Amino acid sequence: MKKDIKRDKILHELLEYLKVIAIAVAFVFVVNRTLIVNAQVTSGSMESTVMTGSRVLVNRQAYLFHDPERGDIVTFNCPDDLGKEYMKRILALPGETIEGKDGTVYIDGKKLEEPYIKIRFEHDFGPFQVPADSYFMMGDNRNNSWDSRFWLNKYVKKSDIIGKAEFEYFPEIKKFF
Repeated sequence: MKKDIKRDKILHELLEYLKVIAIAVAFVFVVNRTLIVNAQVTSGSMESTVMTGSRVLVNRQAYLFHDPERGDIVTFNCPDDLGKEYMKRILALPGETIEGKDGTVYIDGKKLEEPYIKIRFEHDFGPFQVPADSYFMMGDNRNNSWDSRFWLNKYVKKSDIIGKAEFEYFPEIKKFF
């Protein structure tokens, strides 16, 4: 009789632990699908802003009430391969014309100030007219970035943007805004 009571008590306690674990897993799943994304940077296209191997939190709700802005670092589905997620910087907005000459980016004919760029790019591009509801993306490491300049489908639609990179938490803590 005492053995049955002890076994029931252990079983009850085990079920309570399993409930807590199930709730925690469900919470993490919901947060990951609706609020934030934990992204790992797998290429050097955003160096020296975001280094290869860095872990970044991406805010899925960043553009709920306003549109993406120039300079935002975003994660998105690549227009040439929708199964692949990239992280790049938004350079040109809907309706703008972007061009690169002599290592400098021009938006609607005006030089774009880019203090985050360490090395100028080598090859001219454009001009490209960005369609409505789309964005032109480039990596900060311009000579080592597969971005809008080279894609067959040059523009990222707003609906393909997953979210805005808010901060890096590994290997160091760094805010992007």
